[in-house]
Amino acid sequence: MRRWIKVSITAVLVLGLAGWIARPYVDEWWTIRTACDGALSGDAVRDLLPEDARVTDTASGGVEELGSYSCDISMETERGRDWALLALRAYTLRDDQDRALMRIFPKSGLEPQAAMPEGLPGFIGRTNTLTFLLPCPDLGKDADGRQRKMLVSAGISQFAPWRQPASYEVAVAFTNSASKHVGCGAQPLKAPKGAGPADPAEKKPKTLPLDAARDTPCGWLADAGLPDPTRWELDGRLNDEALTGRCNLITGDDLADGRPRRMHFIAWFGDWSNRLVTDDDLYSPELTASARCGGEAAHFALDASEDIPDVDAAKQRALLDAFARAQAERRGCTDLKAAG
Repeated sequence: MRRWIKVSITAVLVLGLAGWIARPYVDEWWTIRTACDGALSGDAVRDLLPEDARVTDTASGGVEELGSYSCDISMETERGRDWALLALRAYTLRDDQDRALMRIFPKSGLEPQAAMPEGLPGFIGRTNTLTFLLPCPDLGKDADGRQRKMLVSAGISQFAPWRQPASYEVAVAFTNSASKHVGCGAQPLKAPKGAGPADPAEKKPKTLPLDAARDTPCGWLADAGLPDPTRWELDGRLNDEALTGRCNLITGDDLADGRPRRMHFIAWFGDWSNRLVTDDDLYSPELTASARCGGEAAHFALDASEDIPDVDAAKQRALLDAFARAQAERRGCTDLKAAG
């Protein structure tokens, strides 16, 4: 009898100790499981955690009258400090959307960016931010007759291993959930299988010869009349459904002075982009064009290295106009005009 009691007490102590050890993991599992009103994949969130971190807290909510919804997930590292792992935001009011885009393009539209796979209406901006803009059929039009839209900003910690499929899985799941919370009614997105986000600040991006890029949104460059086109390589960062993108051209270092040259053709779609070309300061591009796309403004610009052999100011203007025409044709834009 005494032996049975001893075994029972030992078992209780062992189970109690196991429960005490397991409790933080159970708490973390439940915290992740209920984050963002249960919209996210727990596996995807855990994939984004640094090795020495664990999820400690989440918060979500919105204001229906303001058309906003947000979710934050915090983590703690071995250093004992709380950090933001995910900062997810959705906005349907234009002022909120403009402020979010101003954080991504604080000075100009020439900030680094990367493209998402075709089919995703978004781009990847600085500070590991995935940004989507979707039409909201259930919200109708605003006072200016423009289709109302939802902008989603999915910020991922700089300490997270974010260049993996989990980033898209989390961002897309939040976007689809946010659409319901704010009454947007957007067509649900699908995360690309096996693809992670590109790095906007990639120093050695993958490039293509111009001939190999004909079927891409930057394919117009193959027939743009560039002098010695075989010298140029394309770093394409343009998506036919995104609110901004660019075609980056890079030469090798085989020029006489050994310096590579670059030309960046940038497109911005939406009235939010007007400030990028109208602010009279050092950051506004010199060569621009404009159009009307989907009832809103669109702007195109060229930012180029100096002293590009056989590419003078007139040739740069011709190349920018070709870029603008190609984009206008792909997007059904009208009122194409050369500006600066």
